[in-house]
Amino acid sequence: MDDIKLQYDVSLIDRETKEGKTPIILANKKEILAIIMVADTLKPETKDSIAQLKKLGVKIIMMTGDAKNTAEYIAKLVGIEDVFAEVSPEDKLMKIRELQSENHIVAMVGDGVNDAPALAQSDVGIAMATGTDVAIESAGITILHGDIAKIVKAIRLSKITMQGIKQNLFWAFIYNLIGVPLAA
Repeated sequence: MDDIKLQYDVSLIDRETKEGKTPIILANKKEILAIIMVADTLKPETKDSIAQLKKLGVKIIMMTGDAKNTAEYIAKLVGIEDVFAEVSPEDKLMKIRELQSENHIVAMVGDGVNDAPALAQSDVGIAMATGTDVAIESAGITILHGDIAKIVKAIRLSKITMQGIKQNLFWAFIYNLIGVPLAA
């Protein structure tokens, strides 16, 4: 609208985006015909799932192409402190690489075409089955039904599995430590 010099209520747009809404402005070359606000609805389990991930020691970072006001509003609702908004697919990829260069193990959750490069780069790419085919193909794990609570279950299961592997290796080492000299 700025490029074609059409006036609109900036304060309205600012106020609405701070409530998590995204403006769609319909206009012709002479006038604004309509301003429509759209917003995603949060799934009921999202806030609880974020809290459970934090309890598991997972640091949550939100990276989105959405407008800053919208992203900050949603992040505040679900309890995410670190927000990167208006991020391009290349910026997401660079942030993943930056975190990895700092020796972090990075799990990326995404569902769109714009998430595919970051999903492929991350140590663990997690796609939502409700997302695009390219996101699903780029990820190592696909969560059915787009249910974020299943990510919590997957992390818990992986921790239990790793604990079992470590215990088995310990007992195998002890067995071999005692068994090999006895066999000799």
